[in-house]
Amino acid sequence: MNSTHRLTMPPLALEAGSPNLPNTTELFLQVALDNPLRRLFDYLPPADMPCPPQPGMRVEVPFGRGSQLGVIARISATSQVPTDKLRRASRLLDEEPILDTETLELIEFAADYYQASLGESFAAAMPVLLRQGRSLWPSHTCWRLASNQGSPRRLGSQQRIILERLGDGRHLTEDDLDELGPTAKASARLLTDRGILESYVEQARSQLEPATLPVPGPALNLDQTAAVNTIGGHLGEYACFLLHGVTGSGKTEVYLQAIAQALARGTQALVLVPEIGLTPQSIARFKSRLGVPLAVLHSGMTDSERLHMWRAARQGTAQVIIGTRSAVFAPLPRPGIIIIDEEHDASYKQQEGFRYSARDLAVWRARRLSIPVVLGSATPMLESLANVEAGRYVQLNLPTRAGSAGKPSISLVDLRTNPSRQGLSTPSVIAMERHLKAGGQVLLYLNRRGFAPTLFCPGCAWVAPCPHCDARLTVHGHRQQLLCHHCGTQSPLPFACPQCENELLPMGQGTERIEDTLATVFPDITAVRVDRDTVRARGDIDRVLERVRSGEARILVGTQMLTKGHDFPDVSLVIVINADQGLFGTDFRTAERLAQTIVQVSGRAGRASRPGEVLIQTSCPEHPLLQQLLTDGYEGFAKAAMAEREAARWPPYSRLALLRVEAADAATAMAFLNAARALAEQAGHPGVRLLGPAPAAMERRAGRYRAQLLLEAADRSRLKQLLDPWALKLEALPQARRVRWSLDIDPIEIT
Repeated sequence: MNSTHRLTMPPLALEAGSPNLPNTTELFLQVALDNPLRRLFDYLPPADMPCPPQPGMRVEVPFGRGSQLGVIARISATSQVPTDKLRRASRLLDEEPILDTETLELIEFAADYYQASLGESFAAAMPVLLRQGRSLWPSHTCWRLASNQGSPRRLGSQQRIILERLGDGRHLTEDDLDELGPTAKASARLLTDRGILESYVEQARSQLEPATLPVPGPALNLDQTAAVNTIGGHLGEYACFLLHGVTGSGKTEVYLQAIAQALARGTQALVLVPEIGLTPQSIARFKSRLGVPLAVLHSGMTDSERLHMWRAARQGTAQVIIGTRSAVFAPLPRPGIIIIDEEHDASYKQQEGFRYSARDLAVWRARRLSIPVVLGSATPMLESLANVEAGRYVQLNLPTRAGSAGKPSISLVDLRTNPSRQGLSTPSVIAMERHLKAGGQVLLYLNRRGFAPTLFCPGCAWVAPCPHCDARLTVHGHRQQLLCHHCGTQSPLPFACPQCENELLPMGQGTERIEDTLATVFPDITAVRVDRDTVRARGDIDRVLERVRSGEARILVGTQMLTKGHDFPDVSLVIVINADQGLFGTDFRTAERLAQTIVQVSGRAGRASRPGEVLIQTSCPEHPLLQQLLTDGYEGFAKAAMAEREAARWPPYSRLALLRVEAADAATAMAFLNAARALAEQAGHPGVRLLGPAPAAMERRAGRYRAQLLLEAADRSRLKQLLDPWALKLEALPQARRVRWSLDIDPIEIT
């Protein structure tokens, strides 16, 4: 039997090498396992240990009727369960901790703050192959040309490819052969048997591209220089800077020069970027400008590549680590500075499983490491602006665009008096003709993929529904399919209405329909579409963007993928096809997100010496949000929005936690939440408001019913006093066995 401990996250009980480390026979391993239970599990040490166990080592343990891989969180001299009832760990997988003390503290804080199990937090922090038991420094078989080669006669095509790859003294690993095809390993073995190749065992090494001479950057303007000097003056101590720069103001140049100063001190830099913003062009810019070995971490890499880069960060051979959300956990033996680009981006918050915010964890980590952290954005989150007001962050401003570029002109197109034709109004088409004739490029933004959002019958008003969700099926014309964007359900396009057999009409516009319209209106102009339907495989977006940069494609049409930091020097006109879809929503952050999107996509227009123009198509031109953006910009919008939030007691002037649940039927989901609310009320925390329970905005999704209970408090400490014991009690509720539930701390979506 294993003892279980509530996860309260005290400091590590016993550090490696501590003089108080008990005798091996008295050790108890407190192990974190990758499951939702907020517990640590006690085990006796393995019978055969090559070295003393330490926190941060992986260990295989018996669990239930099988076994699991876990991480030693603590080593204790005592256990709540008698020794004869504890099970013994099977084996240690490491001879040294793969996670250092600082990373362990970060992981423990994350689990504690976000009310997650420590095992889930460890899983998020480690590469997949380490979670699966792969050695940190695995040995693998390699092949090279034999010194005394046998006869290469009668070679198959696969064997010829292998020999070509092995020229100039190169070698191939097992992973390299896997990439060549399923029969490549067998071909290599045959060549070895014939004496043409020889195999040998080599320990994996994390070799990165060698350092190069850094390429000088452009001269900084006064605002950029002031920002770099301020950040550089705080190297070696904690400070949090909000770099608020308009689009095109040169925030990346500030990052690069601040990082260069940190590297000159012999330290490392961690750079976090949104997923879609991590392109080969951006990586190449960092490499050329800094001239140091660089590790990249993102979801598009293979598991082997991620482990390779993670090892390079851990070794310290990677002086700059640039990555997406999970890179916040990358080991940093010599930390110097942390950069968070586009800090407002929602992709920094994990929305499934372990729901952490990489942006907030990066700020906490910088404080613990006593290093500066820079949050950059043209449209900062209101929480960040509130932290500036409270004196917790220091704001650095870049109010003008770099070089000679000016701000784009922005105007509204009233769709009530200028009706659109397949999504494009007459003023928009005229503006496109003018900019294309002048040699510019045009970007059309519509955050709705597919051909049309609805398939409608004008005879009986039937609308194609998703059979598994409270949603309508989206028309995808090129694929001749109806597709649910929530659960993935697919069905062929029907020929007629299933109720009255009338002809069906696609209603509304998606990016696919806009693309077809462009082919009709501008038949001689090449247009490209950027959305999840066209950008699927690794490298797809890079190929599309290269067509734009080369000038081959003159018109871009796409979703939010186009708003995230891409630089299009020749785009002079941006058209927001339908601003209205973001004006009305159930989430209190709807207006903030729309304002950020409009400002970000508008910023793609008019770089360098080419003036920019932005048209926003809307049926609600008098809407206060649109009027405020036009007259006062994002700063004016943010000031008014923060006043509204403060009056309504919404973040950043309160703290939220959301209990989400889904079940096979609505009654079961609500029963669990009602029991959860009763537990919270019994706890008697007067500073916490309970709102709900209530069905989610989309109650049924993928065949399951969803509901939620919102908790709100004026400050984090009051909320945490309730959450710590409450989360454990939720696990013990009888209804918990019939539902899936999760706690979302600081939720960014309440729908």
